[in-house]
Amino acid sequence: MSAQPHCFDVCIIGTGAAGLNCALNIDETARVALISKGSLQLGATQWAQGGIAGVLSSEDSAEAHIQDTLIAGAGLCHRSAVEQTVAHSSQTILALEALGVPFTQESTGQKHLTREGGHSHRRIAHVADATGKAIHEKLIAACQTRTNLQFYSHWLAIDLLLKDGAVVGAHFINVQTGDSHIIHANKVILATGGASRAYLYSTNPDVSSGDGIAMAWRAGCRVANLEFNQFHPTALYHDKSRLLLSEAIRGEGGILTSGDEGHRFMSHYHPDAELAPRDVVARAIDTEMKRLGLKHVWLDISHIGAALVEKRFPTLVKQCLSFGYDLRTGPVPVVPAAHYTCGGVLTDLDGHTDLPNLYAIGEVACTGLHGANRLASNSLLECLVFGKKAAEHINKALITGSSPKPGTVVLPDRCEIDSATAMVTIAHNWDAIRRTMWNFVGICRSESRLLKAQEHLVYIENEIAQAFGGDCIHPHFVELKNLLLISQLIVRSALHRKESRGLHFMEDFPHLSEEAEDTVLRPAACPATEGLTNFQD
Repeated sequence: MSAQPHCFDVCIIGTGAAGLNCALNIDETARVALISKGSLQLGATQWAQGGIAGVLSSEDSAEAHIQDTLIAGAGLCHRSAVEQTVAHSSQTILALEALGVPFTQESTGQKHLTREGGHSHRRIAHVADATGKAIHEKLIAACQTRTNLQFYSHWLAIDLLLKDGAVVGAHFINVQTGDSHIIHANKVILATGGASRAYLYSTNPDVSSGDGIAMAWRAGCRVANLEFNQFHPTALYHDKSRLLLSEAIRGEGGILTSGDEGHRFMSHYHPDAELAPRDVVARAIDTEMKRLGLKHVWLDISHIGAALVEKRFPTLVKQCLSFGYDLRTGPVPVVPAAHYTCGGVLTDLDGHTDLPNLYAIGEVACTGLHGANRLASNSLLECLVFGKKAAEHINKALITGSSPKPGTVVLPDRCEIDSATAMVTIAHNWDAIRRTMWNFVGICRSESRLLKAQEHLVYIENEIAQAFGGDCIHPHFVELKNLLLISQLIVRSALHRKESRGLHFMEDFPHLSEEAEDTVLRPAACPATEGLTNFQD
């Protein structure tokens, strides 16, 4: 099968906050393709509730924000990445205001700032309890006014294209029509999000299957710190949902209790109680559930008054009511759920990867900002800051109008796997991977369970290979293949770390090592990496 390439100066794969802000900051003389796996509105940015962290109060300081980030990251944050992100926080929020993002205001006209776990000050700017949605909508609207940007929706990225060791484009399939497409570009940016759907219970949309990390690995990029998958402490416990219940609920006074008697337990685990870092809270909930044989614990914010709960969390009140719980009047059942990939494709401070012409920004990347545990509300900030930094770096290097001339590219044939048997095989193995990761690579780990997970994943890999072979480009198969690869890399990274640090807790290695070292995995295809000196493998 052959495909006629589309030619652009820049190709951005992913249309969340990172990809869109990158596009907005690329020179308007450059032709830019923006690729969305689903609709433009689909993705993790839309689901972000709490807010965006920034130094906006005279009572706060950049150094305090830096220290909070470093403490949450448990010794693995790279200070240069933290300083860069925090230094750009206030101007990033002002830029969002200029786009029309309607941040919640106090009666004085100042932005209402909330506090979340791990923060020493109120510094979270928010739009009620739907900040990501508000930011995403304004970024989309701004991008749609740019004549140099062209959108392609429902295109799934298959793999990167390389020539002489450099990335020159990517291969896509239209998930609605099945047609293959090639985009040639001088610069390619991965803004594809994380991989939390590798776990059975997740707060993420189904599209979070780690596609960008998998593509970068196959192309030859190193990945770092994939063992640190953040479990959000408070997802709604319900058969049909793992609705994220924002960190801001605890920031505004919400408490966690266990059992029918409503025993408040977080003070036994950390002096900051409910405002401890996420890894501490998630592990405490997991411990309480196992200790008492519970299916969930309770989150209660009703004591601040029904009117204030409704004013502060209107979206969550409505969503909880749809599942039969009233956040305004009583506790709701919660459990931890996979939420955020702290590791990813290794990059420098401009988002550049090991491969020439390839960038990674947002959750797909490992910049050194989050270390072993992400501080709440630093994720949207990272997306926006590094999206802009990558654009600025690209603008300096880009020679517009010099994209490769169109030519025919030979591609593997699209698999015909729409039979009921084939689809059942895909669904079965998708479920098997996620159950394996949840059961053996979850909040609390052990070497024996990790080895068992590794064994299960090899079995699944063999079953998939026997059923479909290696060249299949059916969308469901591509996602399954990526999810399997990401899961294997997570397990490999977890087995490498013989300590407990941040989000990675090992029952047989419960102590913190004296030396804090990144876990860097190098694929066989990885080139020499003289340019990336911020991570060492």
